[in-house]
Amino acid sequence: MKKETDKYHRWVAWSEEDQVYIGHCPDLFLGGVHGDDPIQVAKELQIAIDEWEEEHRAVGEPLPPVRVKPMMEVA
Repeated sequence: MKKETDKYHRWVAWSEEDQVYIGHCPDLFLGGVHGDDPIQVAKELQIAIDEWEEEHRAVGEPLPPVRVKPMMEVA
């Protein structure tokens, strides 16, 4: 089932500084989730996004516009 939040970019990347994978969704919230396993970080990030959406819908707030879009580098 497609979710309305599927349109937002999710980012899971290794942080050399923190020595963990960091996952965040910049259009929806600051901060994010972190851990040693990138798959688990992605799952936890989706849980955070779902909870964020539920909270906003409960108080009647609309979802913010999509601002961050993936780009392909041109070689």
